Amino acid sequence: MGFYANHILPIVVERGMKNDVIRKYRPQIPPLATGRVLEIGFGTGMNLPYYSSDIDHLFGLEPSGKLLTKAEELISEANFPVDVIQSGAEDIPLETNSIDTIVTTWTLCSIGQIEEALQEMRRILKPGGRLLFLEHGKAPDEKIARLQRRMTPVFKRLAGCSLDRPISPLIAEAGFRFLERDEKYFDGPKFLSYHYSGQATPL
Repeated sequence: MGFYANHILPIVVERGMKNDVIRKYRPQIPPLATGRVLEIGFGTGMNLPYYSSDIDHLFGLEPSGKLLTKAEELISEANFPVDVIQSGAEDIPLETNSIDTIVTTWTLCSIGQIEEALQEMRRILKPGGRLLFLEHGKAPDEKIARLQRRMTPVFKRLAGCSLDRPISPLIAEAGFRFLERDEKYFDGPKFLSYHYSGQATPL
């Protein structure tokens, strides 16, 4: 499992993040970020081309060194400072109240201790800061949700992904208030395509 997690899983994740649906919706979230920004699940830097000039500094949090190595070219082309942090989201090595915007796209499904990670995000956000999110998760239809529960153990082993996380309730329970929120099916198989998107701020 160590070899798979360190060498095979990053390739699976990278290829999965290049599908047509993700390419269609990815540009919606990064342009909304401003100030000092932390991107959770930075990966190979696929969001970098979509950030605006309103960013002062971007921190890219990513546990996989293999993915970060592939991000170097895009980082060199950014028109704002980018620092990568090789770490998980459960213990973010940034100061309390130090970040204006957190961006997370198709990442919350893969974090082991999601509740702890969301608490960390709340800790480092400044008062009035924003969490911008675009995530897939638990569907509202019970038939689809049952299928997601059955398939999650397989997807966790093969792609590091939990299909059945209720993203909006998890964000709210971590102490956030929604500024904007949308939930709907995107294109594709329903067990994969129910998405949560929006903005939230710490209470």
